[in-house]
Amino acid sequence: MFQCNRSLPRRCAVLAVLLVAVSASCAKAPADRASSTTTASPLVDDFGDTLRLAAPAGRIVSLNPVMSEAVFAVGAGARMVGRTRWDDAPPAVRRVPDVGDGLQPNVEAVLATHPDLVVLYATAANRAAASAFRRAGVQTLTLRTDRMADFARAMRALGVALGDSLTAAAVGDSVFQSLAAVAPLPQFDPPVTVFWHAWDEPLITIGAGSYLDELVTKAGARNVFGDLPQPSPQVSLERVVARHPDYILAGPRAAAHVLSDPRWRAVAAVREGRVLVVDTALVGRPGVRMGEAAHALRALLDSARRGRP
Repeated sequence: MFQCNRSLPRRCAVLAVLLVAVSASCAKAPADRASSTTTASPLVDDFGDTLRLAAPAGRIVSLNPVMSEAVFAVGAGARMVGRTRWDDAPPAVRRVPDVGDGLQPNVEAVLATHPDLVVLYATAANRAAASAFRRAGVQTLTLRTDRMADFARAMRALGVALGDSLTAAAVGDSVFQSLAAVAPLPQFDPPVTVFWHAWDEPLITIGAGSYLDELVTKAGARNVFGDLPQPSPQVSLERVVARHPDYILAGPRAAAHVLSDPRWRAVAAVREGRVLVVDTALVGRPGVRMGEAAHALRALLDSARRGRP
């Protein structure tokens, strides 16, 4: 079994670009930064609500871990007064008070932090909460953050909310520059195919609707279930066998399960030890670490192709 080498300097490329870009933006004069927030039309989020802030958001509750990480990336972490129990990056986010779940959140717990902005993930389960916050006089910014392109749009919205579009744009640009840096790497010859194990019972993988499918493509491989339009389709073990992936991608626990369950021996990649352990904390979200995630996945595949653990 091959395993992701945590000693690889996977963080260096994206963080170096990120810090340079952010530093350059922070060096701008206040007048320049203020002018960057001017927009020709009001900001409308993915629920169709219009963001109306008299001043840049100063007390933010983020109930969307992708956006929590983005708030810190643009240097506004000190403005966060609440986060979900699932937020784990960057490490400094753990110092922000935990207000519970990000889906169907505890409205009273969030309002107790006296926010002027609540950032939510755009799903039907959060519509009632968004309405409750707005009735209480708190502005909301609800964004769907499922795909790489969603992140670019989310960063533009965050820049407006924070009153610092220049820095938000610099962070977003640095992420996509890091992603683009993977593209010129040599193509695998022969091509590499992968099956991404997302859940076991029922067996769930990733399809074309998932950010992880995009990540596989960026890393130079092909998802054997990339023809399915759903983000998280349910499949059978027999279908995995029939599609004959070169490698199985899985988190640490899932990989251990796949290797220990005799049923998985029907898959050649499992019988031959071609199970790759991915860093789920790194690759799991289409946020500021997407470029880092693509580089890490490519390094994992390169190492496997060379036959090194």
